Amino acid sequence: MKIRLDRPTCQAHGLCYAVNPALFPIDDDGYSTLTEHELAPGDEHDARAAVAACPEGALAIRSE
Repeated sequence: MKIRLDRPTCQAHGLCYAVNPALFPIDDDGYSTLTEHELAPGDEHDARAAVAACPEGALAIRSE
């Protein structure tokens, strides 16, 4: 399972970072630096919470 960020859609609200700073690091301007990341089993809950929290819909989970 992977989490993916659509960088052009991200508006630096920082809600994903608030859910899990280690999973969703941000740059100096507040934008997530995540591109695509394989989720560890323990990260699935936080990933789903971040997807739900993002008002821009910039995050997506893919099962592959």
